[in-house]
Amino acid sequence: MNTQEKQRKYEKLVKDLHSDVYRYAYWLIKDKAIAEDVVQETFLRAWKSLDSLKDDKAAKAWLITILRRENARRFERKQFDLVDMDDVSLADEGPHHDTQLEHDELHGLMANLSDEYREPLMLQVIFGFNGEEIAQELQLNKNTVMTRLFRARNQLKDALEKGEK
Repeated sequence: MNTQEKQRKYEKLVKDLHSDVYRYAYWLIKDKAIAEDVVQETFLRAWKSLDSLKDDKAAKAWLITILRRENARRFERKQFDLVDMDDVSLADEGPHHDTQLEHDELHGLMANLSDEYREPLMLQVIFGFNGEEIAQELQLNKNTVMTRLFRARNQLKDALEKGEK
């Protein structure tokens, strides 16, 4: 692949998948600035090894794998900062509207799911991955993934119904 082809392929990759990769990173990291940094590192690594991406249909899974590794590297090199809680002020900014409240509630309920249920559900919701793609990404059996997706949806449904009562 020559430089122009590589450039075009990379730009298409960024244009098509940047927002999905960022949403996944934000869900995974829960911090906007850090998620942006990890996404930037992800696309930088993608650029460096773009020649190894042989099948464009596998680009989403390929980027997610890079992102998950970048996130893991973040913990390998992280130096924890200690903050005195007395010096921290926490402000309640209040809800903006009902949609935001519902979004926050759903986000909170999803955050309460165990990792084994939350991660496959997020891959399905954010990326539209099917069971086979999720199984490949998480290195699980497809039946295990489908069971986890079923249980995750049921847990969310039960939690939402309890919240309505």
